[in-house]
Amino acid sequence: MSAVVAAARGWIGTPYVHQASVRGAGADCLGLLRGVWREVLGAEPETVPAYTRDWSEPGGEERLWDAALRHLARKTLDAEAEGDVLLFRMREGAVAKHLGIAAQVGAGATFLHAYSGHGVVESPLSAPWRRRIVARFAFPGME
Repeated sequence: MSAVVAAARGWIGTPYVHQASVRGAGADCLGLLRGVWREVLGAEPETVPAYTRDWSEPGGEERLWDAALRHLARKTLDAEAEGDVLLFRMREGAVAKHLGIAAQVGAGATFLHAYSGHGVVESPLSAPWRRRIVARFAFPGME
């Protein structure tokens, strides 16, 4: 198991709290990624500005994708590996604004993520989730 997956699994059960990034106390999907980054790599590479639940949508800006391009290593969608950061577009034509971390690949694939009403969970990477993936990244140095 990768260090990224081990760290992310340590967040399971953390309640969903918008903009939070504190293991056991609260996290959203970006907060989970930020917390795992701190545990595996150290200090976060930039300060995350405050954001609303509909951030990026009014202007159609791909802010989450742009941030991923600045700090993560882009991969092809078919180059699956444990610990990959998965970027999701939740609706056709909408901006990508959900992310998760691949926990298992291949048959029985799963990913870790945080979302409203569920907190941090490990979910099957089922066909409905898989078809929403628009980008795949690796943590720096873990390509």
